[in-house]
Amino acid sequence: MLEISTKKQEGIYHIIITGEVDASSSIELDKQISMALDKGENKLLINCTGLSYISSAGLGVFMSYVEPMEAEDLKMVIFGLSTKVYNTFEILGLHQVLTIKQTEEEAKGYLNEI
Repeated sequence: MLEISTKKQEGIYHIIITGEVDASSSIELDKQISMALDKGENKLLINCTGLSYISSAGLGVFMSYVEPMEAEDLKMVIFGLSTKVYNTFEILGLHQVLTIKQTEEEAKGYLNEI
């Protein structure tokens, strides 16, 4: 089961993911990111401390935003991945195209530098 909550704090839009992102629930993740961008948010902080599993469909959601975000100078940073989930990103080489930090402080620091 997937739960997603959002908040805006200090100019950064937070998307907090709890549970599992699979083929069916990845649609909700995509919707939340899309809604944030439609609102004009340009700094997205994806909190994955509660993410226990992500499927290839979930990874595809993140990948689908790489080019549009670069083209429009928008920033997205993911943090709090468990070792198991991070390994999934790493095996597919996604850690090289997505910005991934270990802690919320590091992630906020990255977003505030830009």
